[in-house]
Amino acid sequence: MERLNRKSAPQAKKYTEKVIQFGEGNFLRAFIEWIIWKTNQKTDFNGSVVVVQPIEKGMVEWLNEQDGLYHLNLQGLLKGEAIDSVDLIDVVSRGLNPYTDFQAYLKLAEQESIRFVISNTTEAGIAFDPACKLSDAPASSYPGKLTQLLYHRFEHFKGDKSKGLIIFPCELIFENGKHLKECIRQYIDLWNLGPDFAVWFEEACGVYSTLVDRIVPGYPRDTAAQLCERVGYEDRLLDKAEIFHLWVIEAPKEVAAEFPADKAGLNVLFVPSEAPYHERKVTLLNGPHTVLSPVGYLSGLNTVKECCEDPEVGAFVHKVMYDELLPTLNLPVEELEKFAGDVLERFRNPFVKHFVTSIMLNSFPKFKTRDLPGLKTYLERKGELPKGLVLGLAGICTYYKGGKRGEDEIVPNDDPKIMELLKNLWATGDVRKVAEGVLADEFIWGEDLNRIPGLTDLLAADLALIQKSGMREAVKSII
Repeated sequence: MERLNRKSAPQAKKYTEKVIQFGEGNFLRAFIEWIIWKTNQKTDFNGSVVVVQPIEKGMVEWLNEQDGLYHLNLQGLLKGEAIDSVDLIDVVSRGLNPYTDFQAYLKLAEQESIRFVISNTTEAGIAFDPACKLSDAPASSYPGKLTQLLYHRFEHFKGDKSKGLIIFPCELIFENGKHLKECIRQYIDLWNLGPDFAVWFEEACGVYSTLVDRIVPGYPRDTAAQLCERVGYEDRLLDKAEIFHLWVIEAPKEVAAEFPADKAGLNVLFVPSEAPYHERKVTLLNGPHTVLSPVGYLSGLNTVKECCEDPEVGAFVHKVMYDELLPTLNLPVEELEKFAGDVLERFRNPFVKHFVTSIMLNSFPKFKTRDLPGLKTYLERKGELPKGLVLGLAGICTYYKGGKRGEDEIVPNDDPKIMELLKNLWATGDVRKVAEGVLADEFIWGEDLNRIPGLTDLLAADLALIQKSGMREAVKSII
């Protein structure tokens, strides 16, 4: 079997280098590169990506060995139909390691065709490190490297404002664009780069917040041999992702005109604010995940798919998503229902085994950010508590009691303070004390939730029912 490269795969196309991408990992290759590949197919964008390795040890060498080529396996449900596709992604032109060739990295700034910078350097990547110097080759932080690149471009083109760059951070931080922009401003001040460059950065460049959403398991170890057989190449950079994708970009129409991914039939949205979409994702995807996991597990189920397909737990998930969380959001109902339907399809993905125990790590902080806002809004709007969300919280409390589920040992995992609190509360043998004690803990919630009208009584009642009759009977009581 031939190794994959542009000689062995002459069908691969070449495009104009328009994008610098910081990061060469599975997510970016399965998300950004795929979106650019589709955009090239459907529009006249004609762009390729130069991949910059953001840390000293990485895999741009592997990319270069395959001339930037790799295959992407997409699996999932699309409108009820199972999809299992494999495509050759040909939009990476080359990879650069700034730690071994800093001058080649700076030379990127001199290319007139370069217009976009895209990154995913993990949540820790967008950070200001005052130890970085302009003379470093390169600066250790991502914002530092980017500032070096921008300053070199400013100097090379003598401050020409038509040579600014459009920057899309994809790190999983709310308002990632604002955080990155602030870091760059800090380097401009720290390195004394002058008012002219500061004005050029503010007026010629745009740093736009984005929200990304696609599950990317990455290199498919279990099926790599079969996939290589299927495509006819030896491919060390095989990547795998779900079919669903969403990219929300907080940018004006002029930016969309230059980066026409939304015109390629893709789920790419250019919007005035990413905030409602961030809230939608956290509420309708992460929120149900957080409560279905303990409820499903204590009902004898192990995966998200099993939970959604179980007659009783599936009805519980539907109730939480459509009846309790969806009405708390402020986007058009049709849009929310479409997103909720997509989420349920993702949960039922036959190609992914998403174990509920992996979701239950740090469940209390997750409930606080993902479900508590919805609980409060529901109470405010409806005048009653959402029974599914409260049962989910009771499920978390019960799971943290430990013990056994059949033959399986229940092993909760959270902050030691929270673990100790639950251990002591359950040792009282009084579900009322468990409910009051959990809700009162300001270390978890930052407030005393016993003040929410009726919550203590309902949580205690749910805990008592679960102890007496089991989780399935508790689920039946609310559906």
